[in-house]
Amino acid sequence: MLITTERLVLRDWRDSDLPAWAAMNADPAVREYLGPVLTPEQAAASVRNFQSDLDRNGFGLWAAEVRDTGEFIGFTGLDRVDDGLPVTGIEAGWRLARSAWGHGYATEAARAVLAYGFETLGLAEILAITAAGNLRSQAVMRRLGMTTDSADDHDDPDAPEGPYRRQVVYRVSREAWAGGAVAPGPPTGR
Repeated sequence: MLITTERLVLRDWRDSDLPAWAAMNADPAVREYLGPVLTPEQAAASVRNFQSDLDRNGFGLWAAEVRDTGEFIGFTGLDRVDDGLPVTGIEAGWRLARSAWGHGYATEAARAVLAYGFETLGLAEILAITAAGNLRSQAVMRRLGMTTDSADDHDDPDAPEGPYRRQVVYRVSREAWAGGAVAPGPPTGR
């Protein structure tokens, strides 16, 4: 499975992604709203899980690389909302290496993921969930035409007290997306 954008390729995971993925998840800035940094073993296990989901479901969290250079920069994709949360559905997600921040990659890749979810999978709605303090991800969600309702905000029961426990939920429907809520083309801003 391959999804391409103007500047990115979303693809299956490769063994060669592991060193960069492990380094990325050992960066406290990348993990700021996600929890503790991962060990190399934890990072490798997460890649196996991501690829297993892709193989089983036909969607999941794809490895992301820069199209011109082949540089691995993180992931973007679709995943089922974790059990035990007060919301359900399919969630768009992204995680990029700090060196990839500020280039519009998250927005560009997420636009492609929304298109895949709505056009190929026929989803009626796609969510995005992040820590209330993660303003960078929330800005991406707004650029994607997603909206939030504070009634959906909740505490993640699996997160310890701290900056990533309180979660906000953004949504976009297929109708809103098809009606132009998500601007096409290259990203603007970050």
